[in-house]
Amino acid sequence: QVQLAESGGGLAQPGASLSLSCVISGRTFSSYTMAWFRQGPGKERDLVASIRWFDGTTWFPRSVKGRFTISRDTAKKTLFLQMNSLKPEDTGVYYCANQPAFGDQYTQWGQGTQVTVSS
Repeated sequence: QVQLAESGGGLAQPGASLSLSCVISGRTFSSYTMAWFRQGPGKERDLVASIRWFDGTTWFPRSVKGRFTISRDTAKKTLFLQMNSLKPEDTGVYYCANQPAFGDQYTQWGQGTQVTVSS
């Protein structure tokens, strides 16, 4: 059974930085793409960053491009999200998710970590 566990959320002021981690456990883990999603208050869950596990190719929506960086440590099975120049609209619960194979949905999810950006 694969499990994903996020950490690193918290309260930050606008303009500050936060770093999130997602530790993956389970002997049967395989990944085509991993991603970070965000669900703001009263909003749908949106994709904010993705990374192709085997070659590190990344994607970001326009709303975070240039401010967020996604990376992974394949040996330690850990996913990271570095968030810089935070804005109040970055507030939400951040989830890491795994797409096990090409064409799959994101079927494996962490429990989420809260990020609040406020002065």
